[in-house]
Amino acid sequence: MKIQLAAFLVTAAFALPAAAADSYTVDPAHTYPNFEINHLGLSTMHGRFGATTGKITLDTAAKSGSIEITIDATSIDTGHAKRDAHLKSEEFFNIGKFPTLSYKATKLKFDGDKLSGADGELTLLGVTRPVSLAITAFNCKPHPMTKKPMCGANATAAIKRSDYGLSTYVPAVGDEVTIIIEVEAAKD
Repeated sequence: MKIQLAAFLVTAAFALPAAAADSYTVDPAHTYPNFEINHLGLSTMHGRFGATTGKITLDTAAKSGSIEITIDATSIDTGHAKRDAHLKSEEFFNIGKFPTLSYKATKLKFDGDKLSGADGELTLLGVTRPVSLAITAFNCKPHPMTKKPMCGANATAAIKRSDYGLSTYVPAVGDEVTIIIEVEAAKD
């Protein structure tokens, strides 16, 4: 009887469907969160963060998954060292107290098998608020050089920085910030 029970349990375990979610690690060398903001009504200023980590899980069959991204606020780069130092100060990103920004989403949107959006939460300066990403150019395929499975996409969103307490110079320097993230991730 014990042998039959053991055989049944082993058979039942193999009969259970395997988890279809694939896990991906964000490639920091090919992932760049960028931002655009109006400057004094004169021009659109651009900047980026150079250090990003994260995990993405995708289950295209179940149309589900998750995104967890951490951005190193100290890696801000606007192409001007003095402005970067000011943006790192307590008046803006306050990197001494808040060295990272994060985005977490557990509700992904799909158009067929293509990831098309994500509803999640952005944490900036210790404030967490909902942010929806629009995702375009989503594609998964073997990397042409390493042959390892990779996925990539572009994600965009608009936020009001004052919603996060980042209100220095509003409205002279725009309150609305456009976020553009190019992301690539390798399958684990």
